[in-house]
Amino acid sequence: MANRSWFTRFAGGAAHVTGKPATFMLALLIVVVWGITGPLFGFSDTWQLVINTGTTIITFLMVFLIQNTQNRDSAAIHLKLDELIRSHAQAKNSMLDLEHGDEEILGKLRERYGALAEKARNEAGASLEEPIEDEEAPAEKSKARAADRPR
Repeated sequence: MANRSWFTRFAGGAAHVTGKPATFMLALLIVVVWGITGPLFGFSDTWQLVINTGTTIITFLMVFLIQNTQNRDSAAIHLKLDELIRSHAQAKNSMLDLEHGDEEILGKLRERYGALAEKARNEAGASLEEPIEDEEAPAEKSKARAADRPR
C-alpha cells in the first residue's frame, strides 16, 4: 500500500494520533491551563475568543479527517464482505455491492431476513437472551437454511 496519497497518509496518521489517551490528556491540559489563566486576563472577551476559535478550527478540520478515515474503513469492510460472499458457494452474489442499493431494496431485504431470523428463533425455541448451543451437524443446518433463503 505504498501508493497512498499524502492526504490519506496524513488523515490516517492524524486519526491514529488523536485517538490516543495522551492526546486527550494534552487537550484536557490545554483547557485546564486556559481556565486557570482566566483570572489573569480578567475573563476578557479575547481570553474567551482564544479557546472558542481554537476549538472551532480544530473541530472543523477533524470532521474531514475523521470522515476520510471512516470512508476508507467502510469501503475496505464492504470489499472484504463482498469477497466473502463471492467466495462462499451458498451465498447469493446478488448481495454483493448492496451498500449502493436504495432504501426500498434494503428495507425489503431487512424484512425478508428479519422474517427468516424470527422463523429460526421460533423453530429453535430460542430467545436472544439464551446462549447459542453448539450444533451437531452445522453443514446440514446450513443447507437447510440455504433452502429457506429468499432468492
